[in-house]
Amino acid sequence: MTHTTVAVIGGGPAGLLLARMLHNAGIDSVVLESRDRAYVEQRQRAGMLEQGTVDALRECGAGARMDREGLPHNGIELRFDRRAHRLDFPALTGGSSVMIYAQTEIVKDLVALQLDEGGPLLFEAQATAIGDGYVTYRHEGQEKTLTCDFIVGADGFHGISRAVVPSGRVYEADYPYSWLGVLADVAPSTDELIYAHSPRGFALHSMRSPTVSRLYLQVPNDTDPAAWDDEQIWDELDLRFAIDGDWKLARGPITAKAVTPMRSFVTEPMRHGRLFLAGDAAHIVPPTGAKGLNLAVADVVVLARALEHWRRTGKDDLLDDYGDICLRRVWRAEHFSWFMTTMLHLAPGQSDYETRLQLAQLHRIATSEAAAAELALNYTGTV
Repeated sequence: MTHTTVAVIGGGPAGLLLARMLHNAGIDSVVLESRDRAYVEQRQRAGMLEQGTVDALRECGAGARMDREGLPHNGIELRFDRRAHRLDFPALTGGSSVMIYAQTEIVKDLVALQLDEGGPLLFEAQATAIGDGYVTYRHEGQEKTLTCDFIVGADGFHGISRAVVPSGRVYEADYPYSWLGVLADVAPSTDELIYAHSPRGFALHSMRSPTVSRLYLQVPNDTDPAAWDDEQIWDELDLRFAIDGDWKLARGPITAKAVTPMRSFVTEPMRHGRLFLAGDAAHIVPPTGAKGLNLAVADVVVLARALEHWRRTGKDDLLDDYGDICLRRVWRAEHFSWFMTTMLHLAPGQSDYETRLQLAQLHRIATSEAAAAELALNYTGTV
């Protein structure tokens, strides 16, 4: 049996960033990750970082490679009615922007720091039970117990932590469509993300690096990605991104395909006794607003500060406020993600009236500085 101040369940970006921030604050921790290192470092997820996330990574010493290799973005493009409309984030927000830097790379950076400088990071360590001040886990074929002052559940929606919180209130919504996401070895056809509303459904052009494109198509739920061959995917993307003009979508080898369902989920409270939930263990947003990773980072920034305050003063007041502080931001992001999703996607059986309402909202954003600023402030995490 071993003891630590903070047991962190989950070695994704939230758990690893928290461990790094605690290390810098002089608070010991142990990170338990159920998967092996290769899986964790290759797990494809988000890649759009708000300014607050960029600042948190820099402040904890994990921003050097991001600053060298990340792609700063000063806006996004909305496409509808075969026209393109760019939103200038710094102009609309008073200077805020975003950064494209893949979650896989954030995790690699944080793993390397934790193994070199931080507390124990145990891969293939499956948490099996959570109690009052302890976690039992299976590692290297043995059942072990880790005692602790606090437990942080950063193990995602399907992890053990969420189920431990009793009498919680759950809010959730499922959407009647999914995303078919692909990675392609081709330079992006755009300098900034393109969000497209088309009569055929939604499409998104993103990127992971100057040589790797990340693209998405709205598809029906339960779509088998293998049912789409590469040519079909590129042809459909061409149709959905089409505008009047000479813009052209570059094609290249598709190296990965996956279907992502769209859902919203929030559980309250985010704390039970010594257990604190963070990231996807407490909330999920549809990816249209690019909020999932950023919400997880915001959670652990609040929690790290509360734990540092507890260590310095012995007071629990900031720990007691953790859930309320985080949930205010969570619900703002839930609303924005719902807004972006329902404005840009076509629901099955959608009427012409509903489509015209979507286009009216898009036209307002394209022609009203106030409406454009509201989107930009939410997208960059400024509000």
